[in-house]
Amino acid sequence: MKITTENTFGSGMTDEDWFNLGKSDVWAGKPKVPPEQDSQAASMYELGYCEGEIKSPPTESSQYPTAIPRHDTTDS
Repeated sequence: MKITTENTFGSGMTDEDWFNLGKSDVWAGKPKVPPEQDSQAASMYELGYCEGEIKSPPTESSQYPTAIPRHDTTDS
């Protein structure tokens, strides 16, 4: 079961939103700017930012292809 908690300052963003924002900021090359008024949201942002530094964004292509295309050489 996935539990998502709302932050205490009512910004409308969940902990998961702050976490994802941290990851997307690092992937976009933005400086780390956690929210100052909400320590819980700041912690989630920091966690996301750190994870984003470790993992590459999903839009980056991998170094190795996932499938090798086959070329059919038989004539019909």
